[in-house]
Amino acid sequence: MTLYVDGDAFPNLLKPILLRAIERLKIRTVVVSNKRITLGKSKYVTYVIVEQGADEADHYIAESADEGDLVITADIPLADRIITKKAHAIDHRGELYSHDNIKQYLAMRNLMEEIRDSGEMTRGPKPFSQKDAHEFANQLHRFLTRYCQ
Repeated sequence: MTLYVDGDAFPNLLKPILLRAIERLKIRTVVVSNKRITLGKSKYVTYVIVEQGADEADHYIAESADEGDLVITADIPLADRIITKKAHAIDHRGELYSHDNIKQYLAMRNLMEEIRDSGEMTRGPKPFSQKDAHEFANQLHRFLTRYCQ
């Protein structure tokens, strides 16, 4: 299994959590972004910087991920592409996307985008919190226990 991280919006609170898991389980990891970011030093982590552009990192990840890989992303369309490839996706708040729930998340995202495009003011996502980091850590642990042990 290869772990792909959609790095452009990856919360700093999650970096040490993820790095500990990578080191403990020796997981090959690819962090993809359109600017330089770092999780920390690890011989298991490769950094890929893609061209500037809204979806360049997403395209790289979607093209590179294979069945059984894990992608960490908050981008729902990317998660949908990953699930279609029979890979796995977890968001920054600990949601494990699956065939059972991804279409619902995608429909809600698209609905909210249509509402915003019509000029309606909507609230953005709630600020990322320590509770979110805890939920992410728990979900990552459950996933890795199931698939990497």
